[in-house]
Parts: sequence; structure tokens; C-alpha cells
Amino acid sequence: MWPIWLLVALSLSLASGRQVGRCSLARQLYRYGMPYSELPDWLCLVEGESSFNTKAINPSNADGSVDWGLFQINDRYWCKPADGRPSNDLCRLPCRLLLSDDIRYSIACAKYIRKQQGFSAWVAWNNRCQGIKPNVRHCFRRRYRNSG
Repeated sequence: MWPIWLLVALSLSLASGRQVGRCSLARQLYRYGMPYSELPDWLCLVEGESSFNTKAINPSNADGSVDWGLFQINDRYWCKPADGRPSNDLCRLPCRLLLSDDIRYSIACAKYIRKQQGFSAWVAWNNRCQGIKPNVRHCFRRRYRNSG
């Protein structure tokens, strides 16, 4: 059970996080190597997981693990929690980096998760992204669309 002061602190961090714009995120994802054809899936996933909030934290997993950042990356498997809880740390990074406004670390870890487990690793993608997904064409100039 989480102490109430910790839940309040985590809730406050949600309120102060940076909201990444949809098109800004699409361009950053593409710049850091996400295939253009996958961008609608990534945007749908991020909207469902964190509402585009770089500082999103979900401390309410049944197993005591915490989900971090835009992609809500779980610390039981993918990143190293600062409090010393056990983790596989498969992305080989401290979880706090997943809360940075510099989202390179989050993108790199999300790409690794996608490669290992597919989009189905994310609950929000399974629940929300099976049908109509966001269109990203308006986010790019012609030169980007033709090269992805």
C-alpha cells in the first residue's frame, strides 16, 4: 500500500508535467527512428497512457510496480527505480529519465519494448488503438511523408 503523502506527491507531479503537442510528438518520434507508418499507433498509445504528459506516473499497479512517463514504461521490467525495488532494467536506464522533457530516453526504451513485445505490451494500445487512429499527415511537410 502506498503512503498517502506519496500518492499526493505523485499526483502533483502529474499536474506539473509538460504536455507534448500531438504533431510535435509525431515529428520527434519520426526524427528518432519510429517508422512513419507506426506514428498513428504511437500517438494513440501515448494519448491513452499519459495524455501526452512527460511527467505522468502511475503508482497503482497491483504488483507494486510503477509506470513512468509518456509511454508509461513499467519499472518492474524496463527501468531501474531509485528506491531499489527489484527490476529487470531491460532498457538499462534509471526510471527518472523517463520523466524528462527530453524524450529521447523514453523513445529509445519504447522502441525496444515494441521490438521485444509489440504494441500489445501497452494496455492503452490494446484497449483504444485497434480501430481508428490519429492521422499525422498534417504534422509533416511533403519531404517527410515521402521519406518514411
